[in-house]
Parts: sequence; C-alpha cells; structure tokens
Amino acid sequence: MGGEIMLQQPTVLIVADDVEFARAVMARWQTERSVPAFVLVSSEIWNHGSSTAFDIAIVNSAKGKFPQETLERAESLDKPVIYVCQDSSGLQVARDKFPKVLALRQHEGWPDALVLLGGEALRRAEAVNRAKQAEESTALSQREATLGRYMLEMRHSLNNALTSVLGNSELLLLEPGALSAQLRDQVDTIRNMALRMHEIIQRFSSLESEMRCATQGQQQSRPNVKAFRAAAP
Repeated sequence: MGGEIMLQQPTVLIVADDVEFARAVMARWQTERSVPAFVLVSSEIWNHGSSTAFDIAIVNSAKGKFPQETLERAESLDKPVIYVCQDSSGLQVARDKFPKVLALRQHEGWPDALVLLGGEALRRAEAVNRAKQAEESTALSQREATLGRYMLEMRHSLNNALTSVLGNSELLLLEPGALSAQLRDQVDTIRNMALRMHEIIQRFSSLESEMRCATQGQQQSRPNVKAFRAAAP
C-alpha cells in the first residue's frame, strides 16, 4: 500500500419498500459534488440475509410499520445507520431502542437534512477507515522493525556458526582422497551456501551503517533552535 492510503467510492445502502423514497434520496444526493454509489434492497430481502458491503445504511419504515428487524440487522454490522420515519412516535421508539441509530423524521425538506446528515456520517466513517489503515500500517512497520533488530542482534552468532561451517568444509576439501566424488560435491555445496549466507549478513551490517549515517545526517541538518535564539538580537 505504501505511504498513501487509497479509499474507494463510498456505498450507501437504502433499505426501503417505497421506491419513491429511494428515488428521492438518490435524486437529492445527485446534486452534491461528491456522489456515493447506491444499493437498493427491500426490507424483506434484507431481513432474510441479503448481504452487501456498504459504508452507511438508510432505512425507511416498511409500510408504516416500525422496522425492528431491519434496524437490528443493520446496526449489528457496526456501520452508521440513518432511520427515516414518518411520525414523531417512530422517532422516539428508534431513539429508545437503538441509541446508535441516527433517527430523522420525514418532514418537509427531509431530503436536504438526510443528505447533510449522511454526508457527515460518511466523512466520519472515512476518517475512521483512515485511522484504522494508519494503525495497521504502523503495526506492520513495528513488526518489521522488530524482526530487523532481531536479525541484526543475531548476526554475530550466525557469523560464528558460519565460520565453523566454512572452516570445517574447507579442511575436508583440502584433504586429498578423504572424500568420494559425491561427498566432495556435497561438501563443496555446503561451503558455497555458507559463503552466500555470509555475504547476506555482511549486507545487513552495511545497511545498518548506512541507516545510522543517514539518521545522523538528518539530525545534523536540523536547525539549532537554541543557538538561533541565542544569536537573535
């Protein structure tokens, strides 16, 4: 992924049995600069296990009834949920039973309020996603740094072991007639692989020195604030 975090177009899930409601929501959102993708499902399909990836869910009353099951399932997915109800009683029930759900009454001008509320919820969800991705990237960097430190700490032990392998293999190769042709080839392979491993460890040491020099150079290039203040009139 690198240092840059790429985010996909957000998806708005609309769970509604009234097609006109869904059309009103999408038509109003189309007038905004940033338009998400929309997925429309009926409450019956959604309640019976239809699954889809989304960033925010908008739920409308199913034929005037309180969508208890729909809100339970939407809220269980740990995503922002906006419930648009037709009367104040449904508004109060939603707030009492589902404190995490954002409840909005379907009064005059409700599409404007819905888009404003939904846009803010999407921005918050995007910020949460960025924070999660940054945490994952930091955790990965820390694991890699720990592994790198361990390898650097173990290089002396590895060098000692490789020195023994190289020394013994070279002694065996120097004795004429001590080994058969097949065993001699195998010992020669062991010696060559040990040399290769030694080169890799030396490269680790070289990288450590380069990184140390680079860090020292960065520290020296930083302005001396104390000296600057002392020199200031």
